[in-house]
Amino acid sequence: QVQLVESGGGLVQAGGSLRLSCAASGSIFRIITMAWYRQAPGKQRELVAHISSTGTTNYADSVQGRFTISRDNSKNTVYLQMSSLEPEDTGVYYCNAEIRATWTARVADYWGQGTQVTVSS
Repeated sequence: QVQLVESGGGLVQAGGSLRLSCAASGSIFRIITMAWYRQAPGKQRELVAHISSTGTTNYADSVQGRFTISRDNSKNTVYLQMSSLEPEDTGVYYCNAEIRATWTARVADYWGQGTQVTVSS
């Protein structure tokens, strides 16, 4: 039983900043990758940023240079620092993690419940 719980969303003006956090809890042997996705109204969910177990990061072109993903393995937590926010960044942001729950378990995909980010113009 693994849970991902996001926090840090909210309403911000264009040009502002927000920091999202996602903490994983429960039966966790190892967290492989962690990522942030977002879904804008009427659009498909899209990958925003991804970080590997070794710290290698990848970003969507639309957020490159504005967003930074990081993780604290001691806290099983991933962060998304968002700066220079634009109205187009509005959406529900979801945390995702590939986790091995036990030594013998297969790696499984887990999702958080989502946190709303609204950027006003």
